[in-house]
Amino acid sequence: MKIDRFIQLFVVKEKKFYPLYIAQLENIKVAAADLRSLFLESNIEQQKELYKKINNLEMKGDQITANIYEELNKTFVTPFDREDIHILASRIDTFLDFIHDAARKLVMYQPKTTHKDLITIVDFIVEDAQILAEIIADLEFIAKKSDLITKKCRKIKDIEHQVDGLYEDFNTFLFQTEKDAIELVKNKNIVQSLEDTTDRAKDISDSIRSIIVKLA
Repeated sequence: MKIDRFIQLFVVKEKKFYPLYIAQLENIKVAAADLRSLFLESNIEQQKELYKKINNLEMKGDQITANIYEELNKTFVTPFDREDIHILASRIDTFLDFIHDAARKLVMYQPKTTHKDLITIVDFIVEDAQILAEIIADLEFIAKKSDLITKKCRKIKDIEHQVDGLYEDFNTFLFQTEKDAIELVKNKNIVQSLEDTTDRAKDISDSIRSIIVKLA
């Protein structure tokens, strides 16, 4: 057993990380909602405004993540392993980075058509953000609520599998029907970015499940 894990069994644990994690996910929920608005918006100027909002949220997220790292460096007794605190914060931040990247690609490429399958994947990203926010809200009580949290983590995994299927079907559709090579590349890159985003949500849930195993 690691020494910090041993100490955690007997010392009152620092709780200041929980509000920071919650702030990360609340920020991501807004970014995911803005991403959906962006993909539904056809006006280029309005798209640019929505992208600016997501860009600002991404910078805000970077600052929250930096605050977590700073607190980690100043804290002796942590609620769970120091490495897991760092990994979880990093993976949450990466999820937001990929939301930002998907938004950037749509605004940059300006595809002629925003296909319904892309909207469906964005809806799954919004759902991921909501579920992860619920999980993080219960993080302080992870030992007592491990079954509920694990169930929600499985939902994140289910979403990732559904998006994998949509991703494959959409690429098949593109290569069978899209005659404009430039449009094909645009849409292929956009759907890849969206699919990668749901993978990053699963990375977060994997971190949570790893923490549950270590606390068992």
